[in-house]
Amino acid sequence: MSKSLRALGFCLLVAACGGNYSAPRDLDNACAIVSERPRYHRAMKQTERKWGVPVYVQMATFYQESKFIGDARTPYRFVLDVIPMGRQSSAYGYAQALDATWDEYLDEEGRRGAKRDRIEDATDFMGWYMDKTTESLGISKADARAQYLAYHEGRTGYARGSYNAKPWLLRVSSQVAARSDTYRSQLLACGKL
Repeated sequence: MSKSLRALGFCLLVAACGGNYSAPRDLDNACAIVSERPRYHRAMKQTERKWGVPVYVQMATFYQESKFIGDARTPYRFVLDVIPMGRQSSAYGYAQALDATWDEYLDEEGRRGAKRDRIEDATDFMGWYMDKTTESLGISKADARAQYLAYHEGRTGYARGSYNAKPWLLRVSSQVAARSDTYRSQLLACGKL
């Protein structure tokens, strides 16, 4: 076998071993997402059974947080527009979970091997977080707008109403709710709800 064929084979092997962190092709169509990535659907259905958070609420939140990109990170901050000063936050992965919140989840659930860039773990984390939100704040698990606000601001921030001082966040939470409704209708139409 020639060196170039071996090199090509090695590159294909390395590519096959890595995670698929790219976004699904059609983010506006829930049926297309679950058809292209059936693993996502299985993970979200498992979370729905375990934690009671509907698939369409999970999907709308993942869309907003990471656009379904497994290794998503927040942008860098810059001083004088040129000197990088680290990322805006420690948020990482599909669910954009912060380090401290992720560590709390790992401790409480005993999931030491869980990873934020693995869809099964990210959906379980989101279900865990939203379940705790329902317990502490009484927000319905099907209320994508309020769940997203509590997810973004933290439960304490939500309880204080910190989102009311952020018109952009209120707009985004309404978009999450609208996307959740759209995803629900689409999943119902294609028999994946």
